Amino acid sequence: MTSTSASRKAKIQAAAPKGGIRNAKSGGNGGANRIVVATVVVVVVLAAVITAVILGSSDKKEATTAGGSALPKNVAAMGAGIVVNPTAPANVPTLDLYEDFQCPVCARFEEIFGLQIVDLVKANQVKLVAHPLSFLDDNLRNDSSNRAANAASCAADADKFLQYHAATFQGQPKTEGAGYTDADLKRFAVQAGLDGPTLTTWEQCYAAKSHNQWVESVQTQSEKDGVNGTPTVKLNGKVVDLSGLTRDKLAAEVKAATK
Repeated sequence: MTSTSASRKAKIQAAAPKGGIRNAKSGGNGGANRIVVATVVVVVVLAAVITAVILGSSDKKEATTAGGSALPKNVAAMGAGIVVNPTAPANVPTLDLYEDFQCPVCARFEEIFGLQIVDLVKANQVKLVAHPLSFLDDNLRNDSSNRAANAASCAADADKFLQYHAATFQGQPKTEGAGYTDADLKRFAVQAGLDGPTLTTWEQCYAAKSHNQWVESVQTQSEKDGVNGTPTVKLNGKVVDLSGLTRDKLAAEVKAATK
């Protein structure tokens, strides 16, 4: 195993909890698509400026009705996110994380803050709620965001969401829009620790798109809630300013929000 592969495997295992700018044009028969440009400045040692373009589309009816209507584990209702650690104490703040698995900015955010958020979850210092979005399918003209969100929700059924989340962002194609193959998504399931009967169950869930209506409902609800860019992070319902965010600042905000 190469050192790079070993490092990637270690990061995925660590996710196990205890206990450029794109131009978009409107379609000829659908009216103008809503485009939001969001600039995220993340500071760790050196400032990294990353710009993402978010494209929203209302042409979701077919996708919304396709697949199954089963809710993933630890999801209360259609449109609601996955509660990663539902046994978190009542006094800790809720951290809502909105990401699209095809979003390069989200992959960068995961690289910088992913293990810190996992540590917060392990220590039950936050209640993490994940909202996997799929808007980039419209912008990139593929269905990889939807399929990746479905795959992650099937992994959540086996309490492997964070591990699958880490594996998917680490395996994100270098070329934006290249998308994920079904083989990629299965490989991430294996990397997340699914094997034997649990992997078979994941494969059946993914093939049937058992949670697809929930996946689409999360995208719809996030738009209703004013989420128009990814990554979006909310702490107790308040959007965290990602401009100049550091690990220390995130830790301080979590501490301040703890009752």
